[in-house]
Amino acid sequence: MRLFGLILLAIAVVGLSGRAGANPVLVMDASDGRVLYSQDAFDPWYPASLTKLMTAYLTFRAIRDGRTSLEARVANSPTAQAQPASKLGLPTDATLPMETALQALIIKSANDVAVMLAEHVSGSVDAFVVEMNRTARDLGMVGTLYVNPNGLPAVGQVTTARDLALLARTIIQEYPEYNEIFGMPSFRLGQQRLRSYNSLLRNFAGADGMKTGFICASGYNIVASATRDGRRLIAVVLGASSGNQRAEIASTHLELGFQNAWVNPVAAASFSPQLSVERFMRIPRFSTLPVHMGPVVCRGRYRAGTDPYELDRQARRFVAMTTDVPLPNLRPGPLPSGVAVRSLSAVPMPLFRPGI
Repeated sequence: MRLFGLILLAIAVVGLSGRAGANPVLVMDASDGRVLYSQDAFDPWYPASLTKLMTAYLTFRAIRDGRTSLEARVANSPTAQAQPASKLGLPTDATLPMETALQALIIKSANDVAVMLAEHVSGSVDAFVVEMNRTARDLGMVGTLYVNPNGLPAVGQVTTARDLALLARTIIQEYPEYNEIFGMPSFRLGQQRLRSYNSLLRNFAGADGMKTGFICASGYNIVASATRDGRRLIAVVLGASSGNQRAEIASTHLELGFQNAWVNPVAAASFSPQLSVERFMRIPRFSTLPVHMGPVVCRGRYRAGTDPYELDRQARRFVAMTTDVPLPNLRPGPLPSGVAVRSLSAVPMPLFRPGI
């Protein structure tokens, strides 16, 4: 019966992978950092609100180092107040207890609170972003660049499934005292009960964290963790086409991890050939640009002509097309050795021209 269940799970993974396309996915054992499954884990992706994991990590570190405390109050500011939803929408002069601010950041994914914490910890958003990138380098997050503390759309802000798993494990290992916040399905603020977007916390056995994220360009992202019989696993899923699909892919991969489906040769041999061990161990495919999910997940409101991500991609294509085109020597005399004169018709034209 257990073997039959494993086979059904394997079939589910094949089906989910087919619907989701080339989603980056990574499953890691939190205790030793062992990667159980990896699919396109080095491909760049837009992190969306998974950015807030680094914001939380730096806040935890500031509390540990005595730069602030759980008893501190975190002040609102005009910059924080100007952030779009998801947010708390506090009055201009409002303050929050640090613990409540952390709950709002992690559970509600409040964009205004992320800015409040950045200003509280580092004095300004710009200084905090510098600290985010310095910390990412120190941790070995080689495919990550931060532009803001909340994950709102920013063309240059990228990460990878591998880097997010590394950050998640670091948080779990270094700051276990905050595990409870990551595992809370909701929290109360005044008369409101604010719920987490992480549906695994309500319907997956053992789920205990961590964070979801969504913008049109990224699709639906999640870093999920779960613990069973003292064993904690981390699953990173990027670019799902809906919140339900995000939860399905994450929960299925976590279940396979708990069943030892990828490390047990007997179980692995019983899977479909499409789930061979070689597939799990294949050489990573590196991409130069993140996949843009906007046309897929935001069909009704997606406008390519005004989308900064699409304009950036077109501009980058222009650079790639023209970088290696030899230019003729405009001065009289012979051309440099190895450079041939090209007619204008041989020079590729850009797909996008700024200002037109």
